[in-house]
Amino acid sequence: MSWVLGALGFWAAAWALNVRLARLRNTRTLGLLMPALFGLTLLVVWEGLVRGLNVPGVILPPPSAIGARIATSLPVLWADFVQTFVKGALSGYVLGCGAGVLSAIAIDRSPFLQRGLLPVGNFIAALPIVGTAPILVMWFGFDWQSKAAVVVAMVFFPVLVNTLQGLSAADAMQRDLMKTYSASYLQTLTKLRLPAAMPFIFNGLKIATTLALIGAIVAEFFGSPIRGMGFRISTEVGRLALDMVWAEIAVAALAGSAFYGAVAACERAVTFWHPSQRGL
Repeated sequence: MSWVLGALGFWAAAWALNVRLARLRNTRTLGLLMPALFGLTLLVVWEGLVRGLNVPGVILPPPSAIGARIATSLPVLWADFVQTFVKGALSGYVLGCGAGVLSAIAIDRSPFLQRGLLPVGNFIAALPIVGTAPILVMWFGFDWQSKAAVVVAMVFFPVLVNTLQGLSAADAMQRDLMKTYSASYLQTLTKLRLPAAMPFIFNGLKIATTLALIGAIVAEFFGSPIRGMGFRISTEVGRLALDMVWAEIAVAALAGSAFYGAVAACERAVTFWHPSQRGL
């Protein structure tokens, strides 16, 4: 019972501290401190409740057991990370996002593609991953290529839609001004419309970061080599090794958060001129 009381006491103290911090002037340090404090509180409460209530490890292991498993399984976790994230998710992300941006430019240029390709893309995006993943695994094999194909299918449409919306962000007066300068379509695209579309494109890219990792992991449930996050999760669940399952989940969460943060940092560097990046 002392574990439960200690966890609840820590939660109450952290809550009071967060309330006081929320009243302070918002700074970048404060913006990092408050989520970190919330995450630490979650781990402490998790540890205290699991230990205090004697929850079996096969149902929910405590964070300390998960951390110990991570420390003793670093080579396996690294091999799984490379197989799933670097080979499958990242390669599929680059291909899918690149295809989405180029297809959006082609659709914006061609009324025929606006009426033909966009509905097809919407149809493909509506297909369930649990139905398409086994087919793509059969087509492209059990290695990372099939996982990259699943990721391409998942990230293509969000990037396509956001890019199309961004290409229409430049208003009619700005386009007319480019026409008075006798600018070609390519000049108008590169000097006006694509820069104006960047905030929308990065919204699609940030959405795609989470979809890419989810797609690669789910695709590994339907066939993969003897490594990979999805393979390890499905295997260890069958062995009731929940600490290893949670270790893979923790690695996936950290990788996804870092990936999202990297894309957000690129967004700040590219769209520094936008009001959303200047706090206006």
